[in-house]
Amino acid sequence: MFAVLSAARKRLRLPRLARVAAAALGLAALAACEPIQLVGGDSGQRIDTSKPVPVALLVPKSDAGAGAVARSIENAARLAVAELDGVRIDLRVYDTAGNAATAAAQAQKAVDQGAKIILGPLFGESANAVGVQVADDNVNVLSFSNNPSIAGGNVFILGATFRNTANRLLGHAARNGKRTVTVVYPNNVEGQFGNVAIRAAAAANGIQITASESFEFSQAGVVGAMPRIAAAARSSDAVFLTSNAAGALPLLAQLMPENGVNPATTQYIGLARWDVPPQTVSLAGLQNGWFALPDQSRTNSFNSRYQAAYGAAPHPLAGLGFDGIAAIGALVKQGKSDALTRGALTQTAGFQGVGGVFRLLPDGTNERALAVATIRDKKVVILDPAPTRFGGAGF
Repeated sequence: MFAVLSAARKRLRLPRLARVAAAALGLAALAACEPIQLVGGDSGQRIDTSKPVPVALLVPKSDAGAGAVARSIENAARLAVAELDGVRIDLRVYDTAGNAATAAAQAQKAVDQGAKIILGPLFGESANAVGVQVADDNVNVLSFSNNPSIAGGNVFILGATFRNTANRLLGHAARNGKRTVTVVYPNNVEGQFGNVAIRAAAAANGIQITASESFEFSQAGVVGAMPRIAAAARSSDAVFLTSNAAGALPLLAQLMPENGVNPATTQYIGLARWDVPPQTVSLAGLQNGWFALPDQSRTNSFNSRYQAAYGAAPHPLAGLGFDGIAAIGALVKQGKSDALTRGALTQTAGFQGVGGVFRLLPDGTNERALAVATIRDKKVVILDPAPTRFGGAGF
């Protein structure tokens, strides 16, 4: 898997796990996604907090490509239910089969059976369909997607967004004297999303984008674009790469230094995790680069509890199921009938999740606490820890 980019003759391709994760973004269905816009009011069902709260979990259990992810998300959600203190959640699981029409039908069934809020589904197109389906039932949806195009109205996304990551990293860059950046991204939907997110974050942090350089998503595409990419990057304080280790990152990390983009003078920054898979930290071109990641002490604690409960490690997306239940439980514990309304869900204090504090924003997206890390001597070193509350350094 990791060796895909070890030779320039080989084609870029995504391993199966990466394909599932990419599908969860819902980026391919962008054109079909149009969130419901609610006019006035505070959407969401009122509840009786003295009784178990019916929560519908929508996951693609029978989807051949995502069934394992679905099981892991369900396990994490059940773990969160078991860990709630003084709160009773009636978790009801519905199979979407990874299909938008099925997801919408299952969501309506869940609401008809009394669900007060929907957790899931996994894929962006399905989440959009669910939001549209239950909007007139006044039910909010906490989807596992990270596609911001479906967020809004009664649909919230729990998945980590490119904009959140880019904002954290460029805020750190600005505080460390970086004023200009070149963006390098593949010419596909995911790369374009990353480029847009970086540009917005740069504007918010007073950093100038000197160039946005794209390449065709292939080995030949990277090699052919390298002279243009390198020339632009050499004129900036930093170069921001959107690619991950399953894509072009290893080849970029090799070719950019070879083409005069010296990591000692140009700050390399990554939108993706550079510690996944672990072999990535050995890439010479990424040494002393910056990337963002959640609070690892909290993540490791969750992984250990999950392992103890289920005898296996959780899928990387499993924590979204835990986070959704944690947020619902924290609100229900306050004992208010409006615990699942839009106003309550978007409380500014946020919630404690698997990777640290997070909150849902009025536009349906989310903000998550992230640490800024670097790689030194092939080891991950935290430069700026993840904030533990909103309003402090790092936000």
